[in-house]
Amino acid sequence: MSATDAVARPAPATVPATPRRVRGGPDRLAPFVEGGFRLHAALIYVFLFLPIVIVVVFSFNGTNRIVTEWQGLSLKWYERALSDGSVQAALGNSIVIAVTNAVLATVFGTLAALGLQRVAPRTRVVFDALTYISVIVPEIVIALATLILFSVFRDLANPILAGLQPGAERPFRIGLGQWSIIAAHVLFNTSLVLLLIRARLSGMDRTLVEGSYDLFATPWRTFWQITFPQLLPAIVAGFLLSFTFSFDDYVITSFVSGPGSGTLPLYIFGQTRQGVTPLTNAIAAMMLVVTLTILLGGQYLLARQARRTGGRSATPIGIVPE
Repeated sequence: MSATDAVARPAPATVPATPRRVRGGPDRLAPFVEGGFRLHAALIYVFLFLPIVIVVVFSFNGTNRIVTEWQGLSLKWYERALSDGSVQAALGNSIVIAVTNAVLATVFGTLAALGLQRVAPRTRVVFDALTYISVIVPEIVIALATLILFSVFRDLANPILAGLQPGAERPFRIGLGQWSIIAAHVLFNTSLVLLLIRARLSGMDRTLVEGSYDLFATPWRTFWQITFPQLLPAIVAGFLLSFTFSFDDYVITSFVSGPGSGTLPLYIFGQTRQGVTPLTNAIAAMMLVVTLTILLGGQYLLARQARRTGGRSATPIGIVPE
């Protein structure tokens, strides 16, 4: 080898040494951490559901005095609740108000969500902000605001109605009642339905709608055969949530209710002022049965619709599929 070759040939590149990975030892705390999380979750579920179980169990208590003194199983408190005229009237008002509110809130919320999909993004942001504000605002503020609104409307409308009914012995007057409760509940629940439908619309495949238009389908047929089946789980969830929130609402109802429009939550609250009795537990248990029946019925309808269309199993109520 000549001196020239020795100078021209580059020196071999040195490969950096790869640091050896040190295998960590077994995590001895992992079983304790996992067990702690499981215990924490179990305690949360116990805290949530144990009071409900106690209410249901003690509604079958045969005692005539202290509700916590167990004296055997008995259905007499359910018989007394179902034969009580006040309970029947309150239950009827609750069902009428809840069903009417759920229908109106679902229709308005669905139409609003479909309409917002076709507006400019800046306009949509404004309406989205108003929707979130209506959900975030405390319920008692909504109750007070609607009470003031209805009172002003009543004070303005009643003199006009009196002038249109001259000489009437009992002129028609506007007062607080079922209509005011329904209007207040619809105001709040429409925002919830709107959010559910908007979330479902954002996850829909728009190519199906565009393909329907390419095949010369009318807008109504496209909506009925393409859009509506995909929105149905969110629509049912919005209907059931609206029904549940209206059926067991107390704050808004207590502000805007009128004579003869008392609901079950108002009746139960009035009874608890004199102390909790097995009758109160029986009424609360019946409310729980009505709510669960509605939810399970909606879940069954969703599962049946999914089997008919050959889609996936229905998403549980209250969870919007992505």
